[in-house]
Amino acid sequence: TGNRFEFRMVGSSDSIACCNVMLNTAVAESLRQYADELEKADDFEGALHTLIQRTIRAHKRIVFNGNGYDDAWIEEATKVRGLLNLRTTPDALPYLTAAKNVEMLTRHKVYSGSELKSRCEINLDNYRKTVHIEAKTMLDMARREILPAVTAYADTLALGVNARRAAVGASVGGYEARQIEKLSALSEKIDAAAEELETALDAYHAMSEVQSSAEFIRDSVLPKMAALRAPCDAAEKLIPAKSWPFPTYAELMFGVK
Repeated sequence: TGNRFEFRMVGSSDSIACCNVMLNTAVAESLRQYADELEKADDFEGALHTLIQRTIRAHKRIVFNGNGYDDAWIEEATKVRGLLNLRTTPDALPYLTAAKNVEMLTRHKVYSGSELKSRCEINLDNYRKTVHIEAKTMLDMARREILPAVTAYADTLALGVNARRAAVGASVGGYEARQIEKLSALSEKIDAAAEELETALDAYHAMSEVQSSAEFIRDSVLPKMAALRAPCDAAEKLIPAKSWPFPTYAELMFGVK
């Protein structure tokens, strides 16, 4: 962006140090290769021209000036250009110990092979434990806060509609009845999704190997967290802010107290 280099891939809680280490080492390796070739060339200008042409041809596939947010780019990058698309942490971290990366980092005395292996395992362990904590917190929030709030508001509506019908007849209370029906259905969905998430967490607790358990978190726990979130989000839209046990999205995004 102008004269700035913008880091878009680094997680919000992560340091850019590791990213910088990898970028700088990759640049150093490229400069080493160029220097080794050019320093022994009899015709420097000719060798430089040939090197530039060869490098552009070899790496032109990474140059893209279109819409990087379009799904069409993902298909072109992976299927047409043969580029990696590592979407999750368990997908990406094993590349720390890929042979060509180990060779590059050890050549420049940045890391040893054992240091790379340990960093891979430590980061995978941090990933699985962080999501595990988030999943347990989510489960607790859903069962101890959101479900009681949903059922309590449905009960309040039920009392209100019964009182109104007793006062003026059965023709009133259609809105409340529809809301009660929606909230009752959502409470069932929240409960069922919470049960599925708890089952997935029980299965995770029985696992010990870091890579496989991190992949299980990615493939089983995170999707079930998303499945639990959906009915909770839907319920939030139906319940008044004063009856919701947490700050609403609007309050979090736009409110300062």
